[in-house]
Amino acid sequence: MTDYKRFLNDAIVMAKSAGDIHMKYFRSSEFNLQTKLNDSDVVTTADREAEKLIISIIQEKYPDHGIIAEESDPLHEDREWRWVIDPLDGTTNFSQGLPAFCVSIALEHNCNTVVGVVYAPYLGELFHAIKGEGAFLNGRKIVCGCKDKLSESVLATGMPYDKQDNPDNNIREISQVAPLVRGIRRMGSAAIDLSYVAAGFLDAYWELNLKRWDVAAGSLIAEEAGAVILPIRQNRNFSILASSPGISNLIFPLLLPS
Repeated sequence: MTDYKRFLNDAIVMAKSAGDIHMKYFRSSEFNLQTKLNDSDVVTTADREAEKLIISIIQEKYPDHGIIAEESDPLHEDREWRWVIDPLDGTTNFSQGLPAFCVSIALEHNCNTVVGVVYAPYLGELFHAIKGEGAFLNGRKIVCGCKDKLSESVLATGMPYDKQDNPDNNIREISQVAPLVRGIRRMGSAAIDLSYVAAGFLDAYWELNLKRWDVAAGSLIAEEAGAVILPIRQNRNFSILASSPGISNLIFPLLLPS
């Protein structure tokens, strides 16, 4: 029987080490902000240092595992075991001095996520899940919310990086949803959004055109807490709704393409 707890413990150690790197640069003038695809897509020294550290630990402890990481080319991505890493999710927040940022680490077995860790170092929040064993925040079990009315629900969303060039940019969906709910939040980190749905801090979250590293760990944590994960696009990478069960059927139709 596979010892998932060993993988989890190693993922937690890697996440906390990456968090230490985040905090070394947070609200500092030394993180060296650069753009990637456009002015909305940014990377810092903290992203790169954290990713380099995580990859080095994986290569030392699990040399036969593949790796997909945001800031590096894939390494043996077709292998049975594969780590999926976002070394700093919420880089825009981080670069602005806003505290909603985290490291996201998932382990996949034959393309199915079996371990997920999301660690927000400034907030002191460590979420984790092992497939089939529930979801946890700082060691305490969590479950998603139980609301069944949109008017009482607080949702989160985000805008895709290609919002200036692609008309399928979530503006229509936000306009449709906003009048129906108690509030909409823009946290700026998909991994935190998914984890907050898991904990019931948010009742649902949706976003378009995410990448695998944005959602791999957080989706497992949300599912293990009882949330529903549904695709809302087939042609926009990972475009998903994560929702507490009581409102998923109410919000889902509002997010489908017109």
